[in-house]
Amino acid sequence: MGVTSENVAERYNVTRRAQDEAAVTSHARAAAATAQGKFKDEIIPVETKLVDPKSGEEKPVVISVDDGIRPGTTLASLSKLKPVFKKNGSTTAGNSSQVSDGAGAVLLMKRGVALKKNLPILGVFRSFAAVGVDPAVMGIGPAVAIPAAVKAAGLEISDIDLFEINEAFASQYTYCLQKLGLDPEKVNVNGGAIALGHPLGATGARATATLLHEMKRRGKDCRFGVVSMCIGTGMGAAAVYERGSIVDPLSNVRPIQNNNFLSHDAK
Repeated sequence: MGVTSENVAERYNVTRRAQDEAAVTSHARAAAATAQGKFKDEIIPVETKLVDPKSGEEKPVVISVDDGIRPGTTLASLSKLKPVFKKNGSTTAGNSSQVSDGAGAVLLMKRGVALKKNLPILGVFRSFAAVGVDPAVMGIGPAVAIPAAVKAAGLEISDIDLFEINEAFASQYTYCLQKLGLDPEKVNVNGGAIALGHPLGATGARATATLLHEMKRRGKDCRFGVVSMCIGTGMGAAAVYERGSIVDPLSNVRPIQNNNFLSHDAK
C-alpha cells in the first residue's frame, strides 16, 4: 500500500510539502475537535486495563479519546522524517494514516422501524457506489467513487455540504481533493485518519459517525454529506447521506436546484 502512495505522488505530481501540509491540518483539526468535545457523542468509553510490561502491574483505565492525535505537529517536524517505502520517495510515517486498533458500529434500518422504536434518525442513506481503479494507484478510488455515488443520488458535487474522505495517505487524499475541486473547508473538518487512525474494517463506521454528528451540529445549512475511501487492490467506495432531522419538516432546508431524482420523501 505504501508503494501505491508513492505511485500516486509521482504520477500526479503531489509534492512532499503538500502531503506534509495535509498531515499538519489533520492533526490540528482533530486536536481542536477533541478539545471542543466534538467527538464525545460518537465515542463510547471503554473500560480496560493497562499492564506494565516490566512489573506486570495492572492499572484500570477508561479509553474515551483517540490517542494518536499530535497537537504539536508542524511542517518543520514532519520534514525531518525519512521516506519509508521508497528511497527517494515522499511518503513518511508522518503523512500516512496510523496503524490503529478501533471498533465502530452503524445501525441501519427502514425509517418506519426507527420511528416505531422511537430511535433518533441521524441520517438517511441515499446512495452508494463501489468502483474499480488501477491497483497501482488504488488511493485515487474516492476521486472516481464520489462522482458515481453523488450521481446515483441525483445530485451534483456542488450540492454536497460535507465530506469525510479517509486519509489512507496524504498523497491520495490531496490528489482526490484536487481532482474533484473540493473546498478543503468542507472536507475532514474534524481531522482524518492521519490524526485519528485507520482501523481496517472500522473506518467506514467511524467516518459515518463523524460525518452525521457534524451534520447534526451544523443544522439547516448542512443537508448532504459524503463518506468515501480507497480500498486495497484497486477499488473506491462512497456513500451519500442526508441529514436525518430534515426528512419530515423540509421547510428549514435550502432547496436543491435542477434535480428531479431524489426519492419522494426528500422532495
